[in-house]
Parts: sequence; C-alpha cells; structure tokens
Amino acid sequence: MGKTSKDKRDIYYRLAKEEGWRARSAYKLLQIDEICKIFDGVFRVVDLCAAPGSWSQVLSKKLYVSEKDDEKRKRVKIVAVDLQPMAPLPGVIQLQGDITEVGTAQQIISYFDGSLAQLVVCDGAPDVTGLHAFDEYMQSQLVYSAFSITSHILQNGGTFVSKIFRAKNVNLLYAQMKCFFKEVSCCKPKSSRLSSCEAFIVCKNYSPPEGYKPTLVNPILASDYNECLAQLEGPMNAALVPFMACGDLSGFDSDRTYPLNLEELSNEFKQFDYKYSHKDVLQPPTEPAYKKACEMKRNAELETNLDQQRQRTQSKKPAKNREAKEESQNDVIDELEEGCFERLLL
Repeated sequence: MGKTSKDKRDIYYRLAKEEGWRARSAYKLLQIDEICKIFDGVFRVVDLCAAPGSWSQVLSKKLYVSEKDDEKRKRVKIVAVDLQPMAPLPGVIQLQGDITEVGTAQQIISYFDGSLAQLVVCDGAPDVTGLHAFDEYMQSQLVYSAFSITSHILQNGGTFVSKIFRAKNVNLLYAQMKCFFKEVSCCKPKSSRLSSCEAFIVCKNYSPPEGYKPTLVNPILASDYNECLAQLEGPMNAALVPFMACGDLSGFDSDRTYPLNLEELSNEFKQFDYKYSHKDVLQPPTEPAYKKACEMKRNAELETNLDQQRQRTQSKKPAKNREAKEESQNDVIDELEEGCFERLLL
C-alpha cells in the first residue's frame, strides 16, 4: 500500500496526523463531548486501556494544557492505565497495570490522594477475529472488567464512557448499566465508520444499588461458579436507551474516500489555502507486539529463518515422495501376486 492510499481512504486518519493527534480515535472522544458534555466540571479522570494514548491526549489538552489558572491546573489529575507502556503526555500519570486487579484500583485512588474519579473512559477493544458473535462476547467481557474497576474508583454522580459492539445481546448491557446509572445513552461519533458495529455507551450520574459491594470477581472465570453467581443474582428489567449520533453531521464522512487535495472536492476549501503533504504517524507504539519481528526483518534474520525453513521443507519432500512411490509399487506387486494366485487355483 502506498503512503497516500490510507490518507485517501480515511479522512480522519489524515486529519489526526495533520492536527497532531496520536490516533484517529481522538475525534471520537471529542465528538462525544460535543453532545454529552462529559468534561464539564471534571478534574479527576481515569483512562482505561489507554495506549497508544489518543484519548489521554484529548484529556490532557482539554483539561490540563488549556487551563490558564495555575491553581486550577494543579488539581487536574489524569491517570492512564494500560498493560502496555506509552509515550508521556503533559499532566498525565501513567500506570502500567491490569484493570482486573484490586491493586490497580488502589493505585489509582492513591494518585487522587484518597478521592475518587469523576470521569472514567475506556476505548479498549480485543483483536477482532471476524467472528462477530465471538468478538461481541469478548468486547462485553472487556466492558465488564472496565465497569468492575470503575465501581471501585468512581464517585457517586460520576460518568462512565466505554466502547461497545452493538450486537444481538447489547440490550442486556443497557439493562445492567441502568441499574447503576440514572442516565444511559448510546453514542455513535461521526468519525466512527457506519460499517462498524462500534458505538460508545455513556453512563451518567453513578448511583449504585443500596448495599452493593464493588467486586472484581468474574463468575465465568471463577472456580466456584455457582456460589459467585448466587451472590450477583437480582431483579433485572429491560431498559430503553436513547441512541445519539455525535459530531457535526455536515463534516467529513468516515466511510468516504476523499482526494488528497480537498480543493478538488469543493470551493469551500480554497479559502483555507489547504495543501496536502504526507505526514507520518505522530506517536507509534512504544512496545508493539510485532517489535521482535521488525527487528528480525531489519537485521535480515527473518528472511534467513524463512529460507532455512523452506530448505528443510524441500529436503523432506523427496523422502516423502520416495516413500509414497515405494508404497504404490508394493501395492501393485501385491495385486499382481494375488491375481496370479487366483489363476493357479482355477
């Protein structure tokens, strides 16, 4: 794929590089805030599954960098949590930890000096397989883990935002969230492709049921499944959740292919004196899963290993062919011998 191919196919990917965002997903959080106003009056925020850091970057610019009052800026605390490390951001505390562990929740609260978060966001998703039912199940388990730790660190009246996959059983998730939040809505940002089942659940005014005790235990993974499930049973009612499209509807279409020079598209862009120039990604992953493969390719070790593997495969083929040939010859001889023996009997 050429350097400009993806810039043509994905306008938000191109804009993210031009405007200095780490990933195109930054526009999703910005567009959610345009409609839902999740940043209003917030200064203690947690970003779960944060790497590579585009949502943390939005939080940093919106809440920390843009704050001119030094005293107000000092009280802004943003904690980014992920198993993978990421490049630093101004005003963002990085915590490399597992969101399914109680120790991670305790560390987050310690960064807030014993206070609880006002906003928790999560843009995490598993590696999709193409099996939609399985992908939706894996995403629901990730949302479950994100909400479980949120119940430990979110103050009453707080807000929780998480990526979801809108599939067959999404109404169950809505009903569960309605038990803990007074306002629940489903948002589809303009920068999220219409062809994707991705959406974001925005839960406001956290108010857990009376007597509820936060827990990180997942009954599905527990050895004493029946006992864990019995502790979590309770009445459940269906919930009707409003669906909202976020972002300027007259803006760019995330599913459309745009020319590199936008002046060709409309005269409106001529007044901006816009000229296309290819830009690299602002912040690539610091510790990607494919790092070792890249190093091997750079040192020509990958090609060497592949050549050795081909040679081993080719060296084995003749032996197999000889064995197969000998077996077929033996079969023919056996058939001839049987035929001769039958004639002798006759």
